[in-house]
Amino acid sequence: MAPAYSAAANRNKKPILAVLGRVLPKHGLVLEIASGTGQHVLHFAAALPGLRWQPSDANPEFLSLLMESVASAGLENVKRPILLDVTETTLPVRAANAIVCINMIHVSPWKATLALFDGAEKLLSSGEVLYLYGPFRRGYKHTAPSNKAFDASLRCRDSAWGIRDMEKVVIEAEAAGFALAEVVSMPANNFSVVFRKAK
Repeated sequence: MAPAYSAAANRNKKPILAVLGRVLPKHGLVLEIASGTGQHVLHFAAALPGLRWQPSDANPEFLSLLMESVASAGLENVKRPILLDVTETTLPVRAANAIVCINMIHVSPWKATLALFDGAEKLLSSGEVLYLYGPFRRGYKHTAPSNKAFDASLRCRDSAWGIRDMEKVVIEAEAAGFALAEVVSMPANNFSVVFRKAK
C-alpha cells in the first residue's frame, strides 16, 4: 500500500523550493515526475503561483492518493494528476517548460534514468530546466556512511535500484542534449542537480 504521508518529503520540501524558486521560470507548465504523496507539488504550487504544475506517478496506488491530495488542496494551478511511466515509449504530455524529478532515479532501474532524459529531450526547449533531487555518489564514492548503508538496503530490496554516480548521470544527460548548470548540496547528504536543455 502506498503511504499517504512522507516525513522525508515534509523535511526537504523547503530546501528544494529554495532552489526551484531560483531556477524555474516565472510562468509556464512544470511537469513533476514521480510525485508520490503530492506533498512536494502542493508546497511548490502554493509558493510559486505563477507556474502551472502537472503531477504524475507511475504507480497506480500513488496516483489514487495523489488525486485525493490534489483535490483536497484546491489549488487552481495544479492540474489533475496523470499516470506517467518514463519508460513508456509515448509520454502522455505534449510539452512542458520545466521538469522536476525528486527521489526517483535511485528507486528505479537505470533504464528509467535513461528514459527520463530521452523524454525530457522531447518535451523541453532550449534553456529549459530538468531538475533532479536525491542522493548521489560523487567521484564514484558515497558521500556519507549513511548513504552507503542506504544504497545497500536499496539493492537488497531490488538489485536494479541504487544510488547513482553523478558523473554517469551527467554523461547520459549530455548525450541527451542537456548541460549541467548547477549542483547544490542539500540537507541529509542529498543534492539538487540542475540541467538545462542545450540548443
